[in-house]
Amino acid sequence: MLTRKQHELLRFIQTRLEESGISPSFEEMKEALDLKSKSGVHRLISALEERGFIRRLPNRARALEVLRQPEDSGTAPSRAAAANANEGTGLVPPSRSAPAPVPANDVIEIPLHGRIAAGVPIEALEGQSMLPVPAALLGSGEHYALEVSGDSMIEAGILDGDFALVKRTNHARDGEIIVALIRGEEATLKYLRRENGMVRLDPANAAYEPQIYGSDEVEVQGKLAGLLRRYN
Repeated sequence: MLTRKQHELLRFIQTRLEESGISPSFEEMKEALDLKSKSGVHRLISALEERGFIRRLPNRARALEVLRQPEDSGTAPSRAAAANANEGTGLVPPSRSAPAPVPANDVIEIPLHGRIAAGVPIEALEGQSMLPVPAALLGSGEHYALEVSGDSMIEAGILDGDFALVKRTNHARDGEIIVALIRGEEATLKYLRRENGMVRLDPANAAYEPQIYGSDEVEVQGKLAGLLRRYN
C-alpha cells in the first residue's frame, strides 16, 4: 500500500503528464502536496521508484515516467506500462490511447566530439565529454555535438563558438548543411552540392571560396539538426 502522500504525488505526476506531456518540477510537486521542502519530494519519489511505480528517464533531467498505478486508483498508466506490464503482476491494464508526447523539458546528454571547422577544414577531434541538450531541439535518430570554429557559415546563422547538433547519417541531399569528413582526416561544416561527379562544399560567407573534392574524398558524417549558443 502507498501512503497518502505517495498516492497524491503519483496521481499528480500522472495528471500532469497526461495534460501536457511535461514532468512537474520539484517545486510544483512541493506546492501541490503542501510540503515544506523539496527534500520531502525527493523522499517520496525515491520511495515510488523503489516500489516500481515510477522511473527516472536515463540521461534526462527532471523527467519521470509513471509505470503503474495502485489497483484502486482508477487512473490509466502511462505508455511505459504497456512495455513493462506482465500477466499476473497486478498492474493496471495498459492504456490503448496514443503515446504521451516526450516531455518538452527533457534534457538529453549527447556526445561532444571536439571542434569542427566552419572555415578551412581542421582535424576532427574526438572528445570524451557529454553536452546536455533540450530534447525539443532534436528529432529522431542518433545525435552528437561539435563546437564550431571559424566564421565561414555566419550567413547561415552559425557562429564561432556555437555548438552544432548533428544527426548521425551517411546520406544527405544537395543544399543541406552537413559534417563532411575529407580524406578521412579533416572535418568541416558546409552546404553540400554535387556536380559533374564532384562534391562541392559551399560556405555561407562571401569571403570564402567553395571547396571542391572528388566524390571519393568526402564522406557525409551527419547533417545539422540544430544549434546551441552561449551568451557570456
